[in-house]
Amino acid sequence: MGDEMGDELGGTKGEAGNEPLERLIARLQALYASWGRETTVEQMRAGWEEFFAGAPDPDEYVEVSAGGVPACWIGAPGVRSDRVVLFLHGGGFQIGSTHSHRALIAAISAESGARALGVDYRRAPEHRFPAALEDVLTAYGWLLNQGIEPAHIAFAGDSAGGTLALAALLSLRDRGMPHPAAAVLMSPWTDLAATGESYETRAARDPLNNRPMLLAVARNYLGASGDPYDPLASPLYADLTNLPPLLIQVGDREVVLDDARTFAEKARATGVSVDLEVWDEMIHVFQLFPAELPEARRAIARIGGFLREHLA
Repeated sequence: MGDEMGDELGGTKGEAGNEPLERLIARLQALYASWGRETTVEQMRAGWEEFFAGAPDPDEYVEVSAGGVPACWIGAPGVRSDRVVLFLHGGGFQIGSTHSHRALIAAISAESGARALGVDYRRAPEHRFPAALEDVLTAYGWLLNQGIEPAHIAFAGDSAGGTLALAALLSLRDRGMPHPAAAVLMSPWTDLAATGESYETRAARDPLNNRPMLLAVARNYLGASGDPYDPLASPLYADLTNLPPLLIQVGDREVVLDDARTFAEKARATGVSVDLEVWDEMIHVFQLFPAELPEARRAIARIGGFLREHLA
């Protein structure tokens, strides 16, 4: 793996033969179909939380204030409290929470042997860019003030959370602050202008996302006058030098596939260590569903191994 582009991983059946995945997609599509033009963001948030209502609660789930930012400690039994994964949930900067992502966060904690701090950053449209990024940086500073060494912290995020993880790394570098040991990015949305070829080549295969929808989400996050080419909004357009080692996982069916591939190419060209995994037939942030997808469990195990290596 390592420096090889597009390491293909996944199941042995084609898309039409993966019954657990098909059932999951049908459930997700039913949720998305219930949202119309009149649906408020509050209703979408409630629907998303209800979708994950049956997820098991972690062994440790403790709400805290991370320098004034709502957060939650999530941990599996026996993990080290001096090793921390700072987790940033996805949801287009508008929905999702540490609570909706608790099963994924707990699984990453168990596989990595580290405690996780989920950050409930401010969401759009009430709080537009760069409010969420400011909250992430505040939470990271709070961890440092708790005595956690930067070398013992890793960032992890899915979708928009992956965007925020990268933006935080860039901000820390530019401010001359110590960066964490590594970062894990699941289906990262690195280009809010949505310029990659996969927005066309995967349009018929991605059952959840499409370019017009993502552009609308980006406008809601950035505001009418916001710039989708701002490097802290779209890390694809940043100077990527001096970033810590990265693990990127993305599904082969995703319209944001090139957000991951092109970002990995650019980062490697500057000397950044990047492991890119392209998971055959998988959908956007498939890791959210370890109880349903064996591929999700395998992907989380690989995340755990990467984090154990870099947090050691």
